[in-house]
Amino acid sequence: MIGWQEWIGYVASLIVLISLLMSSVKRLRWINLIGSAVFATYGFLIGALPVALMNLGIVIINVYYLYQMYTTKDYFKLLLVTDMTYFKMFIESYEKDMKHFMAYDESLDNPKFERIFILRNTVPAGILVGLRKDHQLEIHVDYVTPAFRDFKVGDFLYNEQKTFFKDKGITELISKPGNEQHQKYLKKMGFVKDKDNQYIKAL
Repeated sequence: MIGWQEWIGYVASLIVLISLLMSSVKRLRWINLIGSAVFATYGFLIGALPVALMNLGIVIINVYYLYQMYTTKDYFKLLLVTDMTYFKMFIESYEKDMKHFMAYDESLDNPKFERIFILRNTVPAGILVGLRKDHQLEIHVDYVTPAFRDFKVGDFLYNEQKTFFKDKGITELISKPGNEQHQKYLKKMGFVKDKDNQYIKAL
């Protein structure tokens, strides 16, 4: 019969295992911290000090890196796509993941599209591809790479860079709903669902 202490060990192992499945580094750190804390508790309960102390050390390491993530200032910049070679490589690398969130049929290298990289600390963290229609920008792709999915990229693009769009004469952004996760993201970014099942954000 498995005792309650052993169950704690199994739960801790499961939490640590789940943490390794996270694509977001921040989410990985949080879940791993919880798993390590439970593992340290398990180690102390069964008198296994090497297990307890090692996992306590992992907790401290996770706390340190999470503190760095939350206190270090990120630098963002919008970069209009001019090099189609890198753009195509970026799309090919993330196309499957992109279409998981938001389906699109047309080739994104079509000249009619406006394409913008969102840089985070000089790294391409996301991309916006849209079609200009008078004062509106119809968004075909709004994608952030897995490592940067903490809403900071979206907040910078849609809230801090409103003047970027306004200077281009764009006063309204329109997006297809995408999957459920993408819809939650759009709502968090200030988009409102209309009667045609589109998400609209007035600038």
